[in-house]
Amino acid sequence: MSDARLPAAEAVESHVRAFFIGHAVEAVDYDVGPERRAVVPDLRVLVVAPGPRSDSWAYVTAGCWALMEKHGDGLEFVMTAPVRDQRFVELMAMIAYYHCGGHQLDLQHSMPIGEPWVPGSTCDHLLISLPYLHGPDLEHCPLSGGHARILWTLPVTTAEVEFRRHHGHEALEQLFDEAEIIPTDPFRASVA
Repeated sequence: MSDARLPAAEAVESHVRAFFIGHAVEAVDYDVGPERRAVVPDLRVLVVAPGPRSDSWAYVTAGCWALMEKHGDGLEFVMTAPVRDQRFVELMAMIAYYHCGGHQLDLQHSMPIGEPWVPGSTCDHLLISLPYLHGPDLEHCPLSGGHARILWTLPVTTAEVEFRRHHGHEALEQLFDEAEIIPTDPFRASVA
């Protein structure tokens, strides 16, 4: 890692480890390939096992903030999933590349995955939302000279993205609440 980015990625990793105390946390260097590596050179994905805070797996990027920070503030991303699978590490690398490669994701944005979240799932997009499953203590990560905001990448369906475009983010989140979705269920029914 470069000298400028190392402290930020280490601070994000320390923050995630402190938040998920009692959980096993593994830092995975994912090989995104030489062209993509130029865009996200220091990317790591933190893989968090189930434990006292959550019975789901969590996957967190570490390496986006230093590339995209503005005035000391930038983003990292978390995804929750029912199992440990290399697929979710790959998706986090995809999110990091998409974000740092010019699309600059933010709260209430969405991105197409281009295929189902997992085989057989109707979720084929990711919605950038507040990390409701983990709360503001994970979301707000203080860094030297700024802070990283860790946002949730929630798998959603094309119909849900279209609903959000027409009715707004809050209306979609209301549908999620009313349907009491299980966000880690890749086979959940679409709410729209």
